Amino acid sequence: MKFEKKLNKVAEDINKYLKKIVLNEEKNSSLLKSMKYGLFSGGKRFRSAILVNAGKIFKIDYKTLITVGAVVECIHSYSLIHDDLPAMDNDDLRRGKLSTHKKFNEFTAILAGNCLLTLAFEILSSKKLKLKENKKISLIKELSNCSGHAGLAGGQYSDLTFENKKISTKNIILMQKKKTGKLFGFCCESVAIIKGKSIKERNSLKEIGSEIGLLFQIADDLIDYKGNTKIAGKPTKRDAEKGKATLVNLIGYEKTLIFAKKLKNKICKKIKKYGKRSEELLLSIDFILDREF
Repeated sequence: MKFEKKLNKVAEDINKYLKKIVLNEEKNSSLLKSMKYGLFSGGKRFRSAILVNAGKIFKIDYKTLITVGAVVECIHSYSLIHDDLPAMDNDDLRRGKLSTHKKFNEFTAILAGNCLLTLAFEILSSKKLKLKENKKISLIKELSNCSGHAGLAGGQYSDLTFENKKISTKNIILMQKKKTGKLFGFCCESVAIIKGKSIKERNSLKEIGSEIGLLFQIADDLIDYKGNTKIAGKPTKRDAEKGKATLVNLIGYEKTLIFAKKLKNKICKKIKKYGKRSEELLLSIDFILDREF
């Protein structure tokens, strides 16, 4: 089975799981409609695929990985709904469709995002997730950290405050590791938590995930710079228009591509120490830079 087929299989299983969850909510709620719209907007579920492929290193039960992957996708979907708002990135399109606030309205989009954020923790703390309580607590703690001011939210704040300012390479990388890398870090660390690995092993996998997230963000920035709207799922060249602090805008396309390839090699070197069971995780890394720019 080719990698993209496996990627699609994970996305299908994540969607099936999430649909069961949201179908148990109030069926006539307009807010639920906007939650579903933002949650099932056609994404590849790449973060959860990273989690599943990292989980294969430790032979973790697939259903457990899908459940935790669904948690990650709730967090990611909430962040996209909020990112698109006029007060933030002000994007009218997401994955080729109207953004949630354009399809519904701004206050509905804000509340839909809030609901998806809390849904993530509801799933993670549920008795249906068959993990020991201490492992659930560790997962909740790490997800809280990567979602809040030390992670995703803090990274988004920096992204917005850095607009139209000359920002150093170091600070751009730090910002992107918070905004994008932290959630990828959770994807890789979570499998070590589930398996009961040491803090050292957890931190090692967290850093691998953080670097995967950085690579993914840089690839997205390259697509925005040189790609087309069909690939990006929204208008391209918006980063330059908004004065976004990206490596592409700071050092140019070619140097950024070289940086990305070196980063990819660094990540792959770290992953290869896990042997044959890391093959699909390595394919995931290849996929990031194999996309058409």
